[in-house]
Amino acid sequence: MIIYKDLVSGDEIISDTWNLKEVDDVVYEVDCKKITKGAEKIDIGANPSAEDQEEALDEKTEQVIDVVDAFRLNAMSGAFGTKKDFQSQLKGYLKKVVEKLKENGADETKIKSFQKGVQEYYTKKIVPNFNHFDFYAGESMDPDGMIVFLNYREDGITPYVIIWKHGLSEMKV
Repeated sequence: MIIYKDLVSGDEIISDTWNLKEVDDVVYEVDCKKITKGAEKIDIGANPSAEDQEEALDEKTEQVIDVVDAFRLNAMSGAFGTKKDFQSQLKGYLKKVVEKLKENGADETKIKSFQKGVQEYYTKKIVPNFNHFDFYAGESMDPDGMIVFLNYREDGITPYVIIWKHGLSEMKV
């Protein structure tokens, strides 16, 4: 199994157990599922006696998105008041990714391709849908780390996340 970590924060973001769909050589889109977590009622086959009432269990359940839950991503609700605030964070993050790519020996062609791809993807897919995204940070909540975008497919039911491809490092486990 391969776990993909954020180059900047080191947080685990996704693994190859999910279907990573590469888009425009810039991001991975990963379809997610809503799952229910919480108390599960297990029937052990015992019959309660007539004088003992069945003990009611506290049914605390919640619906979560599998990727968000599995990688302990934290909602950044309210973190970006405006597109300008978001652009500032993203610009700083992408600059750090370029530095990491250079440190890891990436050639200028790859870096320029990444920067151009980010600009095109950002202006065509992120900006027009900015108000439809939920934003998540990795477990460390590093303010300089990757922000994962969550949106819903056209069916309005299927959640998916967008992850910057070049902002990931691979760790085999």
